Amino acid sequence: TIPHGLPERLLTPQSVRPGYFAFLGRISPEKGVDRAIWIAQRCGVPLKIAAKIDAVDRDYFQAEIRKRLTPPDIEYIGEISDGEKSTFLSGAIALLAPIAWPEPFGLALIEAMACGTPIIAFNRGAIPEIVEDGVTGFVVKDEREAIAAAKRLSQLCRVTIRRRFEERFTARRMAREYVVVYRSLIEFELMRTRQAVVGASFR
Repeated sequence: TIPHGLPERLLTPQSVRPGYFAFLGRISPEKGVDRAIWIAQRCGVPLKIAAKIDAVDRDYFQAEIRKRLTPPDIEYIGEISDGEKSTFLSGAIALLAPIAWPEPFGLALIEAMACGTPIIAFNRGAIPEIVEDGVTGFVVKDEREAIAAAKRLSQLCRVTIRRRFEERFTARRMAREYVVVYRSLIEFELMRTRQAVVGASFR
């Protein structure tokens, strides 16, 4: 398995004072924005939601999420561009990812890491493969554990989080690993072809 990567300088830490929790990505039941709201409220920390709403999820947003928006405490700012993400994520105390499905990867997680932002994420799918518990964030079981983890965010180092992104999730690293796989496949095929030729010569 070769994890996705981002261009190393696409997103970078910015000199801003963190002051809110962030939710980034897509508003849908499986992404758990309702849980993110619940966690932020119980922690007494503002939540900024930067997310798109696909047509299939508009009814969910109208029925379940809109009524929970209470700016400035719970604020929906809509979908943001790559150019806005560095400031948005750098300004976050943590990215909340209380997902309710087996997430196969989660680009928002490594976008947060690129900005040095800690992550609090539910233990679903690939989350424990991406988030190093106690290093780049906390992998938790449920909302209660997320609240407890929020109290330990000061233990994490944002410089270390950025460094782990550079070591594990850059596009350059991803490309190098693909090259290794492609070369091994080519070498295997060449070896198989040579064996077939040698085998044929003895018939």
